[in-house]
Amino acid sequence: MATKTKNPAQRLLVIDDHPMMRNGLAQLIDSEGDLKVTAQADNAGQAIDLVAKQKFDLVLCDISLPDKNGLELIKDIRALRPELPILVVSMHDEMIYAERVLRAGGRGYIMKQEGGEKFIRAIRQVLSGQIFVSDKMSSRILEIFSGGAKKNDDSPVSRLSDREFEVFQLIGHGKGTRDIAGQLHLSVKTVEVHRANIKEKLNLQTATELVRFAVRWADSEGDK
Repeated sequence: MATKTKNPAQRLLVIDDHPMMRNGLAQLIDSEGDLKVTAQADNAGQAIDLVAKQKFDLVLCDISLPDKNGLELIKDIRALRPELPILVVSMHDEMIYAERVLRAGGRGYIMKQEGGEKFIRAIRQVLSGQIFVSDKMSSRILEIFSGGAKKNDDSPVSRLSDREFEVFQLIGHGKGTRDIAGQLHLSVKTVEVHRANIKEKLNLQTATELVRFAVRWADSEGDK
């Protein structure tokens, strides 16, 4: 009688700068038996190195990382491994980020306060080739991607491009133009152009108004 071979566990990479979050996710995932966290990263640079060297079936990625915005990391991973699905696990409001994640190439978005059962369901759904977002977000995403809803219906911040949004977040964290240029590897002139575009899109007149708006927004988001 032929013995039944057990399928190897699907391999996951967890990217988050909080060790407790990474370890908690790893314990939850590994308890499933057919899923296994085979590597962890606490920053984007380390994550890219792992993706280049190892084979994974799914990446779990936070949006807020110390060295790069998660949206840009998604694009980098997609450029390196176009077939590798990415599920974002974040503390940030999905109404602001989920659409950006999908446009960047991610396959799903789940907020960190969700329970373990929903995490596993999201993971399995993305591994099966589907997209995962909350029920509330699902209908909105369908409307947006089918052209039935305008991107700027809810917040003027949604009018910003991903790069402008990244600059806006850093302004909200108190970063000056030179600091932003250094962190994003851009010229000071490019950052100044982004700041001007942000002011125009948010209907702000001065640099002081922009800083105040960005700081208030970051505070309201609990952004780090």
